[in-house]
Amino acid sequence: MDTLTSPVSLALFWLDYAAVAVFAMTGALAAARSRQDIVTFGFFAAITGVGGGTMRDLLIGAPVFWVQRPGYIVACLVAAVAVWIFAKRGWRFRALLWLDAVGLAAYAVVGTAKALSLGVHPFSAIIMGVLTSCFGGIIRDVLAGEPNLLLSREIYITAALLGAGVFAGLKLMGGDFWLAAIVGFFAAFTLRACAIKYNLRLPGFAQGGGETEY
Repeated sequence: MDTLTSPVSLALFWLDYAAVAVFAMTGALAAARSRQDIVTFGFFAAITGVGGGTMRDLLIGAPVFWVQRPGYIVACLVAAVAVWIFAKRGWRFRALLWLDAVGLAAYAVVGTAKALSLGVHPFSAIIMGVLTSCFGGIIRDVLAGEPNLLLSREIYITAALLGAGVFAGLKLMGGDFWLAAIVGFFAAFTLRACAIKYNLRLPGFAQGGGETEY
């Protein structure tokens, strides 16, 4: 974050680190599934961990958060090493799903909070929260050759949108930062967790029989 002079800025700073580390672990787990080497583990972890936040910062015209703070990349590499050492066959995919759900929920709040703190319109700030949550996972899945969650009709973007919207709404009503952050996080995580556990999906487009296909 740009400044650590206020309690909210300090909170965002540490939440950002936590979200980056969690998403980095999902990148390393994707590398583990395809039996990559330790260097690729680190690359997957770094690009997954900072990908969404990088896109957010570029779009809102903020300094890219990790460029002047290399500790973010260090956190990604530490996460990669931890997965390399401790990941066990058989639970990697489920671990990836659940860690991704935690990262999704955390980044929905962090991305929205940073955008709001820089004066971005609340509607756009919510979109930035969703983008921060989802973009790193998209890059991870493309690089790993995994089926992308966004294309499988799973409740994914919807969970990020819920968390970002709840956080922004509570903040606009004058709510305490931590209360808004916790409620927003659990709103996103609960919806995503239910989607994982009960295989919830949004209905797909049903094309009418009389329409012409092009």
